[in-house]
Amino acid sequence: MKAIPLLPVTLAITGASGARYGLRLLERLLEQGRQVDLLLSDAGRIVIARECGLTLTGDGPDVARAILAHSPALPKAAQDALIHHAQRDWDAPMASGSRGARAMVICPCSMGTLAAVAGGLSDNLIERAADVALKERWPLILVPRETPLSIIHLENMLRLARSGAVILPAAPGFYQGASTMEHLIDFLVDRILDRLAGGF
Repeated sequence: MKAIPLLPVTLAITGASGARYGLRLLERLLEQGRQVDLLLSDAGRIVIARECGLTLTGDGPDVARAILAHSPALPKAAQDALIHHAQRDWDAPMASGSRGARAMVICPCSMGTLAAVAGGLSDNLIERAADVALKERWPLILVPRETPLSIIHLENMLRLARSGAVILPAAPGFYQGASTMEHLIDFLVDRILDRLAGGF
């Protein structure tokens, strides 16, 4: 029986704390053999630099090469599987529902991005890709990392959940005896991957 290929995943990293979750998820998706279309907000780049020591400048292949150099254990095939798209690349495949099904994860998801997606703003490629995922009923997972949560935050999350998105907060579990930060990061990343496996 012929194996069914895994569908592409759009991964957006925005300006909430928790960039290490997003980069670890990226590594795991590439290890699975997935094509990953990467989107970065301007604030997301700043948080990646502060939290991970990785400065990402420019767009396209330059960003992909910098990330792959930061993760030397990734397989060589990952060089062709990681594609970075600029924030105004309206010709990118995730900007249209007619370009083929794909899942999307926003990890971490800032409250600003969450509000924009809940409002259907589509003012940049991250927001537009999420809007497409919702209208096409493709898997959309948002990983918010904020505390405390205001009523506005909670209402936006409820609106998105009712629209079909999965709200998966960056809340690592301690009950499995995690002894390192990497274990806690992988706990959350595993939960995201489980949801993707169930839907795509």
